[in-house]
Formats: sequence, structure tokens, C-alpha cells
Amino acid sequence: MNEPVRLATDEDLPAIRSIYNQAILAGGMTADVAPVSLEERATWLHRHDEASRPVWVAIREEKVVGYASLSDYREGRAAVRTTAEVSFFVDLSERRRGIGNQLLAHAIAAAPSLGIEQLIAIVLAGNEPSRGLLLRHGFELWGRFPRVARIADVPTDHLYFGRLV
Repeated sequence: MNEPVRLATDEDLPAIRSIYNQAILAGGMTADVAPVSLEERATWLHRHDEASRPVWVAIREEKVVGYASLSDYREGRAAVRTTAEVSFFVDLSERRRGIGNQLLAHAIAAAPSLGIEQLIAIVLAGNEPSRGLLLRHGFELWGRFPRVARIADVPTDHLYFGRLV
């Protein structure tokens, strides 16, 4: 699938919030365990800068169906400023249509022009779809933090995937 990808705007916030809350409620896709408010997602979006740490949305039939973001890794620490964390989420009803693949490819392709040399993705161990997608895009498992997250009262590992760009 090849959906248009563009920079996210405030008008996209309701869809971004909905997609993220779907992932929270489904469990195992994010370490957040309670749905987020529109204000919380707005604060998150506004912390991103399109010139260095953008958020993109994938559009299908004029509807936001997924998004990806690049965020500072260890915000404020100059020694790691060329490293960014990539995150991606797809509407549950649009999964397995290549949207996550397209968003991740877009983020990887954009990284060099944003001054990014390394990408890191932090994934819960049980999130097999994201793990597989990252591996297909050249990410490697760089680290495992055992039992640091608790999802539905079950200890879960955090996996750190990374790649040079």
C-alpha cells in the first residue's frame, strides 16, 4: 500500500489520539496503560519540531490511518543529539496493509536530512508485529531490559532495536 505521508498538524490530533488510545487499550504495544487526553497528545505533538524531530501521518481516503514520530533520545543531552527514537502506530482497522512499513521507511529515509545518524526503537517484548517490521528494515536488537514494564500486571521486557542511517 502506498498512502500519502505528510507532516502532522493540530487538525490531526483527534486521529492521532484515537490511534494511540487503541494501542493502549489493546495492550502490549506501548508502556502507557491509561488512555491519553487530547491535551496530552497536543503537548506531545508540540514537543516535536518538523525541522529536526517531526511527526508524520499516513492518509487513506482523506483519513489519518497511522503516524510515525522521531523524538529525542535522552532529551537535552548533546552527546546523543544525532540519535532519535522512532515510534509508529497504525489504526487497528488498517493493520496489515503496509502502512506501518511505509511510515517506518519514510522516517528512515528522512533521518539523514534531519541530522540523525542512528535510530532507536523501544518495543515491548510481546509486540511481534513491530519487532518483525523493525528487523525487515535493518534494525538489530541492541539491548533487552528484562521485566522493566508491567502490562496487565505481567512483567514484560523492553527491547531496544537500533540501526545506523
